Amino acid sequence: MITEPTQKSNTSAVAKTKKTTSATKKRSATTKENKKIKSIIAYAKTFEGTRYKYGGTTKKGMDCSGLVYTSFKKEEIVLPRTSRAMSAQGSKVSLRNVAVGDLLFFKTNKKKNVISHVGLVVTVGNQVKFIHSSTSKGVTVSSLDEKYWNTAFAWARRIL
Repeated sequence: MITEPTQKSNTSAVAKTKKTTSATKKRSATTKENKKIKSIIAYAKTFEGTRYKYGGTTKKGMDCSGLVYTSFKKEEIVLPRTSRAMSAQGSKVSLRNVAVGDLLFFKTNKKKNVISHVGLVVTVGNQVKFIHSSTSKGVTVSSLDEKYWNTAFAWARRIL
């Protein structure tokens, strides 16, 4: 937000220009991040329908963290290879503030009570939808409104 200086002088115009330039730089960085996020999601979607394969990172087979790892790596963002290690990256985000490009983490094994699954948010609004690789459906888009995923949800994190 650009605020007007309270005093009128030549220095006021300089201060206003510096603030405007700073705001413009911020928007440029955000635009770059938005382009990266769109590219990451678009790449992840190219794997839709790929079968699940533990440890997989290709169209021959993909696991959940492999999908996220591979998609971010295409934009030269290197994340850890496992969902548990990924769950410590970036910054925590509340579910009400989750945005496209954020990562959702799940505890799907209640006995172990540890992060065991990750998904990449592709849409927000009425529903939060995420792309991931499930053992039953392979790479697919699911909704956080689905009872299974809602119950298993642990937290969200923002990388970009």
